[in-house]
Amino acid sequence: MPRRTATMLASTLMLFALLCAGVFIKVPYSEMSPGPTVNTLGDSRGEPVLSISGRKSYPTSGHLNMTTVRVTGADYPMNLVEAVYGWLADDNIVVPHENLYPNGKTEKESTQENAEEFSQSQESAKVAALKQLGIPVTARVVVSSVVKASPAEGRLHAGDLIRAVDGTPVKEPGDVAKLVTRHKPGEPVEFTIVPEPAAAAAEKTGVEPTETSKVTINAGKAEGDGHAIVGIRAGTDHTFPFTIDIKLADVGGPSAGLMFALGIVDKLTPEDLTGGKFIAGTGTIDDSGKVGPIGGIQMKTIGARQAGAEYFLTPADNCASAASHVPDGLTLVKVSTIDDATKALEKIGKGDTAGLPRCGTS
Repeated sequence: MPRRTATMLASTLMLFALLCAGVFIKVPYSEMSPGPTVNTLGDSRGEPVLSISGRKSYPTSGHLNMTTVRVTGADYPMNLVEAVYGWLADDNIVVPHENLYPNGKTEKESTQENAEEFSQSQESAKVAALKQLGIPVTARVVVSSVVKASPAEGRLHAGDLIRAVDGTPVKEPGDVAKLVTRHKPGEPVEFTIVPEPAAAAAEKTGVEPTETSKVTINAGKAEGDGHAIVGIRAGTDHTFPFTIDIKLADVGGPSAGLMFALGIVDKLTPEDLTGGKFIAGTGTIDDSGKVGPIGGIQMKTIGARQAGAEYFLTPADNCASAASHVPDGLTLVKVSTIDDATKALEKIGKGDTAGLPRCGTS
């Protein structure tokens, strides 16, 4: 066999061996890539993403797209070839697996956590939107969850309204812990509640429940400092003056909150806020309307531009990262609150964009 042919054959076999090794060598990395975007003013799988009943809503145009990121699953063992390809690709990011799934989080645990965060983001989006429009929302302190094998197990239940502790009215979830910790372990703590079935029935009819029950629980002892506990997590539930439905399948996490809130604001505002423009964005939102940072911002801007967006509403804390790699034709608009975002929409819709607060500029 000629030397040149033998050399080429040996090189080919070596390359093949390296590729095979790369396929079978597993590495502790995961990949992020641009995911689909969905117009919160439009439909998804044949159903409106946002629908409002019980109050007049108005026609909208344009786009207010929420954005997503695709990630490899928690249980997916990425190989060396995939990692190298991801490092070389322009629109993918390879990160340590621990960054996405800390403390050995499983696929099931991650999915459950994302579903809970997504549900909470919808609730906060509704609250923030209505507050932005000056529409009153009733907030109530509830039992969010009961710790297994705690003094409260079987006595209190998720969804119970908490009216008072030891006769002292509670207005915020934090009030419950403060009142409980005034006791010593073993002492009785009296809760005035509206049981979950009665609370749920009242919410459906739009009537504030008035009948209450008293439940007395002997406080337990917390590990560590030994303060008194009963074993519940208190949270906030809201009663809305009309129905707002958000339907979007196969999406998790809290990062769509801002765009859901803006979609609600647009539908309840007589003026067409977007003016037909294609606007995308991301950001968590809390009940007060504060916009928080999210992960995968660069993947989301790429996905938004690929979908056709010209403007991207960017949480202020994500601006530096987003501005380091801006897709051509996309303007990053910095927002810190729902009020910032609403004012930005009004300017974009009217074509008055010169004064928009942008990422990467002072």
